[in-house]
Amino acid sequence: MKERPVAIVTGASRGIGKGIALELASLGFDLVVNYFDFTADGKPDDSKAIQTQKEIEDLGAKCEILRGDVSSAADRDNLVALTKSKFGRCDMLVNNAGVAPLKRLDILEATEESFDRVLRINLKGPYFLTQKVANWMIEQIKEHPDRAFRIVNTSSLSAYTSSPGRGEYCVSKAGVSMMTMLYADRLAEFGIGVFEIRPGIIATDMTSVVKDKYDKLISEGLTPIKRWGQLEDIGKVVGAIAEGRLDFSTGQVINVDGGFHFRRL
Repeated sequence: MKERPVAIVTGASRGIGKGIALELASLGFDLVVNYFDFTADGKPDDSKAIQTQKEIEDLGAKCEILRGDVSSAADRDNLVALTKSKFGRCDMLVNNAGVAPLKRLDILEATEESFDRVLRINLKGPYFLTQKVANWMIEQIKEHPDRAFRIVNTSSLSAYTSSPGRGEYCVSKAGVSMMTMLYADRLAEFGIGVFEIRPGIIATDMTSVVKDKYDKLISEGLTPIKRWGQLEDIGKVVGAIAEGRLDFSTGQVINVDGGFHFRRL
């Protein structure tokens, strides 16, 4: 039986990360799903991850789930260690975990605590997880030069769109863009492709609280394609990367936003 490739997807118990994990499972990948969910009263919540694991396994894939904070070096080490012990390989890393500020504050009033939290999770975490996984990928290439290895970073239209009420989030996603370029440059000699996905307005549980606002904006032409983005829209793009269809486009930014990024008159 042919050995299946393995992908680590962070923040994959729900939302965009879950959509990506399900797409990869449908393409023949086994999965390691990282998550760090809490209930409304602040208690650790494993329920969504367990449900995602079941859906992945229903697609015929193996799936390990591990609770962990990507901003923690120990938790990143545990994530890689689990992948090594259970699968012995990692062919793809998808850095998807991320948070918004707990409270939106004008940039003239924003706190250092919020800035540190958002940057720690959204940028520092994936930066150093990529470092760790990339070094492991380089080791794997020496033993298995026939295998393909790829890294995908989820950023946001906020990487270039000003939102002064959540400046720390914008800065973190702009940092992810530069991080993508840096790793694409450094890892090109090893044949490891690195890509950035920039989602637009995507229908998730996080955006459900602003549904009415964006329904109106989209209908008025905020995006040329007048609909919400769906999880499948992101998953299909990551799937194309996983299948090797963009291997000569390392460092590429792929906007999945219904045309929001256009400059229009």
